[in-house]
Parts: sequence; structure tokens; C-alpha cells
Amino acid sequence: MTTAPLLERHHRLTIVVHGRPAPQGSKAYKGHRTNAATGRRTAILVEQSKRVAPWRHLVTTATRAAAAEQIATHVKQHHDWPTHLTQPLDGPLEADIVFTVLKPASAPKRKRTWPTTRHSGDVDKLIRSTFDGITDAQAIADDSRIIRVTATKTFPGEHPEALSEPGAVIRLYTLGDPS
Repeated sequence: MTTAPLLERHHRLTIVVHGRPAPQGSKAYKGHRTNAATGRRTAILVEQSKRVAPWRHLVTTATRAAAAEQIATHVKQHHDWPTHLTQPLDGPLEADIVFTVLKPASAPKRKRTWPTTRHSGDVDKLIRSTFDGITDAQAIADDSRIIRVTATKTFPGEHPEALSEPGAVIRLYTLGDPS
């Protein structure tokens, strides 16, 4: 059996988000509604976590700021408008994310600990809310383009990429041919 070679990755954007990461996923059933035009009945499902919308907004705002800074840096260095930086990333993408979550007061202070409690959130649900925020900022064409992801949950100061407060460091890469 042969394995396909790994796709070459090309760094495109680094996003730093300050704020408490929030998982997306659990929905609460709130009844049914009928579409007036079609007569079709659909369930009304509402996000259970009140923290998801503020987190997604923080991600969207930080993504737009990072993209604007990248464009400004290009203009300053090259004295031209970077049309390639103004379009959403498309094609196969990779994301590396380090989530810095709140460390409980009861956790040991001088020993490495791991954010494995329900309070820190499921990493897959943290990824979902974060990808949706990046998509909302139009930095990527759609989060379905992300074919490879590495995600880490950590406490402040307990990982080389950890922030000093809750938030996330997100690196986006295109895969394959850099053009």
C-alpha cells in the first residue's frame, strides 16, 4: 500500500483572539413553526450556550483585523494593492489552533495540568464556533475547505503558544501549489 505525499502548506493568516472560547453545538428544542409560503413545519432549535455568539463575534472581529493588518503590511512593503489578499482563502486549507481556556481556581498552581473538564469545553465544539467566526469574516470561502486541523486546549502559560489570558491563536494555511 502506498501513501499519498503530504500536501505542502503555505502560511496565509495568523489570528489572535482575546476572550473566552465558547463551544458550539448543543441546541435546545423550542417548538415548531410553519412556513407561511410552503406550509412545511420545521423544528425551532436554539443554541443553548449564551457564550457562543460573543465568541464568534470576537473571532470575526479579530479575523478582519488580522486580514486588514496583513493587507496594510503588504501595501507598505510592496507599494501595490494585494488583490490576492482581499479574496477569501479557497481550496484545501489547514488550521492550527491553540485555545487558551480559564484555569480553575482549584487547579494546582505549580504543576502542569490539563483542561479536561466540562468547564473548558469540547475541543470539537470549540473548533466549530471558531471556524464559523472565521467564515463570517469572509477570510475563508467556507469552513468545509478546511481538510486538516490541529487543535490544542491549554491553560495560560502551560503551552508555548498559550496566551496569558483566555483566547485563541489561529494559523491558516493553504495546501498544495502556492499560486
